Amino acid sequence: MGLAGLMPAPPAPDGAPRILVLNAGSSSLKAALVVLPDVTAGRAEVSWGADASRHRDRASGLASALRELGLAAADLTPAELTAVGYRVVHGGARFSAPSRIDDEVVAGIRAVAELAPLHNGMALETIEAGRALLPDVPHVACFDTAFHATLPPEAYRYPVPERWFRDWGVRRFGFHGLSVAWAVRRSAQLLGRDAADLALVVAHLGSGCSVTAVDGGRAVETSMGLTPLEGLMMGTRSGSIDP
Repeated sequence: MGLAGLMPAPPAPDGAPRILVLNAGSSSLKAALVVLPDVTAGRAEVSWGADASRHRDRASGLASALRELGLAAADLTPAELTAVGYRVVHGGARFSAPSRIDDEVVAGIRAVAELAPLHNGMALETIEAGRALLPDVPHVACFDTAFHATLPPEAYRYPVPERWFRDWGVRRFGFHGLSVAWAVRRSAQLLGRDAADLALVVAHLGSGCSVTAVDGGRAVETSMGLTPLEGLMMGTRSGSIDP
């Protein structure tokens, strides 16, 4: 596994909160240590190849990332590490905000895992490894779908029979929301304007790709749908194909 990080994290100034951020994606585990409000004290990355599902040992990858960040899991306490935050791709209709992880939240993430098989499974395995390595630290799930909770019905409803939506929940959810939210905030900073005054098209381009229209800081259209398969062609996903 290839790791790329910065120097070991310095002590947090004046007891500032330190957050370990873990992004278990479809091809890699990205880790960062963030000293609030906005200092990134270190980064590490573990490559899982084109298909992360073929690499099952999340615990060793997470342990390697912690070492690269200068953190010794066995010695960490809530006083030294305030929380661990996880990117979770699919939150379904249930999760529209960050949630502190317990067994009920884990069950909710698992319930929609088949809609994001390249992502939610990896997130759950990483959460399991993180809770085992850091049992005394709060763990929080942040959902890519949450940003798109503002989509209007005309954007999240498909032109299919009503019962598909009513009985089975077939609708557009949208993904890459954490990335889009950051891009909106950063664009506002660079333009010297309030995000509420901007109309943006945000393209998230990587192993997974999506495009989102954002009006006044709120998602109004997005290319991904019920699952992260829809929309643009991606590293291991075809994107939309004519029926």
